[in-house]
Amino acid sequence: MNTQHGFATRRFGVLLVSLATAVIALGAAQPATAQVTPAAGYTPPDDMPSIKIGMTLYADYTFTEQPEQKDSDGNTIKPNAFNVSRSYINITGNISHIVAFRITPDVSRETGTGSSLNGSLTFRIKYAFAQFNLDDWMPKGTWVRLGVQQTPFIDYVEGIYRYRFQGTVLIEREGFMSSADTGASFHTAFPGNYGELHLGVYNGEGYAKAEANDQKALQIRGTLRPLPMHPLLRGLRVTGFYVADNYVQNAPRKRVLLDLTFEHKYANAGFDYLDTKDQTSVTEPLVHGQGWSAWATPKFAHGIEALLRYDSFKPSTDVEGRRKRTIAGVAYWFPHQGSVSAALLVDYEQVVFSSFVPAQPKQERIAVHGLLAF
Repeated sequence: MNTQHGFATRRFGVLLVSLATAVIALGAAQPATAQVTPAAGYTPPDDMPSIKIGMTLYADYTFTEQPEQKDSDGNTIKPNAFNVSRSYINITGNISHIVAFRITPDVSRETGTGSSLNGSLTFRIKYAFAQFNLDDWMPKGTWVRLGVQQTPFIDYVEGIYRYRFQGTVLIEREGFMSSADTGASFHTAFPGNYGELHLGVYNGEGYAKAEANDQKALQIRGTLRPLPMHPLLRGLRVTGFYVADNYVQNAPRKRVLLDLTFEHKYANAGFDYLDTKDQTSVTEPLVHGQGWSAWATPKFAHGIEALLRYDSFKPSTDVEGRRKRTIAGVAYWFPHQGSVSAALLVDYEQVVFSSFVPAQPKQERIAVHGLLAF
């Protein structure tokens, strides 16, 4: 069964690459058709090349109440630090209305043992992809991407849950998914704003690691907006997300996620149910994890918002132990024009390890988080 899955995944990847190649050929043929006189009232697409530079910055001050630690002299301390957890330079542009691109370096703290850069902030590639827009031939919002790019679920849901600068969503925070990976993907929107489909073939190791073997990850997200014209319920969306991958041949790495979100001018809210299966080798046991996350962001006057979130995850259904996370905070979103963002968040986070063997101490943190995105 896994051999058939691997063969099907490779064929799907070849199909996506072939589709992108066909789009490039069609784009190259555009000048030949440009000599045709356009019909009255026709506005030709803008094919003027352009490039834009933007940035994203996450910074915070975090005070750890529990657990206490020892410094190099053996003193009991409560760790606290100023941090830059993310610093992006976003370079985006268009070669034409068909061909677009994005290149985004990402900051990361070097932790390699023995490295001369140990402890330094180093830049690496987070995104580097070409996008071929198919709007001329298919529904608006249809494209193919090749390169290091967003995986289908995380980028989508964080457009609704806007607090990545506090911490990642459940599937990423528990270590089951990266927000970016190298591969080929296809996206299309359903007519009438009823939803979208995003699927692709990726290395499966995440953007921070090289491909480890010949196994590829098939990732599929389907989102349905059941009532796009309803004055109240148009913000309701139901999403299914599935990952079929293997650590090595016949050793599965699978994720199933069901997501329900609601957007309104007075509050956004969401619920995730996550089911995972991991077998790092055919000689190792299969680990089955399950959990859920619920969050809400009530909005008040003058840019004030609350963040309320609760996660509960059981790393293995065969072993006692559940990780419970509670987050509560108040944010101020600065007034702005356009797509820029600036916010400050004061939050409290608690993580409790219930029935873990061996026992793990409770974690409590108080932080001030800042976001700048331009």
